Amino acid sequence: MAERRRSNGSSKSSSSSSSSPGTAAATVCRIPDDHIFSILLRLPIDSILCFGMTCRRLRSLTYSDALWESICRRDWGSSSVDDLIKAHDPSIPIAWQNLYQQLHQLDSVYCRRLLAAAAPATPPAPDMVPSPRASHSLNFVSGCLLLFGGGCEGGRHRDDTWVAYMGNDLRRILKWQKISSDIPSGRFGHSCVVVGDSLVLFGGINDNAVRKNDTWIGRIVLHETSGMTLSWRLLDVGSVAPPPRGAHAGCCIDKRKMLIYGGIGMSGVRLGDTWVLDLSENLCFGTWVEVVTHPSPPSRSGHTLTHIGGTRTILFGGRGLGYDVLNDLWLFEAYEGFWRWLQLPIDLQSIPHGLSLPRVGHSATLILGGRLLIYGGEDSCRHRKDDFWLLDVNSYRQPIITLPLTKMWKRLRAVGDNPRCRSFHQTCADNSGRYLYVFGGMVDGVLQPAELSGLRFDSSLFLVELLLLS
Repeated sequence: MAERRRSNGSSKSSSSSSSSPGTAAATVCRIPDDHIFSILLRLPIDSILCFGMTCRRLRSLTYSDALWESICRRDWGSSSVDDLIKAHDPSIPIAWQNLYQQLHQLDSVYCRRLLAAAAPATPPAPDMVPSPRASHSLNFVSGCLLLFGGGCEGGRHRDDTWVAYMGNDLRRILKWQKISSDIPSGRFGHSCVVVGDSLVLFGGINDNAVRKNDTWIGRIVLHETSGMTLSWRLLDVGSVAPPPRGAHAGCCIDKRKMLIYGGIGMSGVRLGDTWVLDLSENLCFGTWVEVVTHPSPPSRSGHTLTHIGGTRTILFGGRGLGYDVLNDLWLFEAYEGFWRWLQLPIDLQSIPHGLSLPRVGHSATLILGGRLLIYGGEDSCRHRKDDFWLLDVNSYRQPIITLPLTKMWKRLRAVGDNPRCRSFHQTCADNSGRYLYVFGGMVDGVLQPAELSGLRFDSSLFLVELLLLS
């Protein structure tokens, strides 16, 4: 009897085991498509593609445009995808998987110089376009480019504000409009970031070498008949504010917070402090808080801070206390009142021999696909650069950073109009992250007699496009 029971049990176990694949397959077939989509969107790309190899139904789902559009929204952000759709020819469907693959394999950018509107064959009058400058601010907000301040020959500051409406128009011709405003006062080396549909400006240096620590809120209003107006107002921040400075870096984090780090303070001392501005919902007032952590980046100026989404921000490069130009990389994390700095490893194996990575006065812009596009700057010998580098920061989005990191850096080929070597220029991306604007800076070239300092300032505006076939 015992043997018979064991035999029956073994038979049942064998029967159950042999039927489990069919049962599992039948179970998968009963799962609605939207539930499978939800599962797939929680997986990395490699795992999604592996799922597609298991059966015909899953293959159909994993290669569908609906899924890949959702993947693009997951990895690039819904606002970026929406802006891509707006700029795309509606008569031609977007092949989302192909677009995703092209962006992953991106190796080129196309540069073209944008011209200011004027009569045919006539250069625009000096008062129709922004004058040459460096260490200014350039932002894309409400479909407009907004340019403010900067420095020029003789260490003088600019105090003018210019706006050009772009929308989805990527023509070579644009029209600048000078905005009349006595505030904020002229300065260079300030920071200006976009918060929603407003601007937040902090600090800077004027032509008397006075460092500032004031905070301003700006907003553009578009009018059908009268063009554009820009209003600025001084933000009430109470009695606590960062020490005066310029040549620092700043960015927007967590929708209504501004992060700044470092810069040049009083008596020309380079700073190494971190501050966060917490803005009220209506942007009527704000509170500055100093963030003290260990470790933290060494003091520096002329570096970049770029928010990469979620709770994370990347700091790169700059000039340190000993005037050495740096190439270190730091991650700032901020969530639920917890802040920390973490130094990230540099994958020097992905830097071709003979190319120099350290730089100051460069730009670092978050582009479509969640990577940083780093352009220009200068080295310790003040040799300016015209190179474009892709820094893959996707590994830093994960909860746990796996070391060592490889293939972080990739040099991109630039085609089209040559933007020349430049430093202390400014860049900003449109809402999609596919198009970048580069304005001004100090450039290489034949010096004019008046330029005894060896500095030549530029007023060119370039559009840099990620070269994708779709």
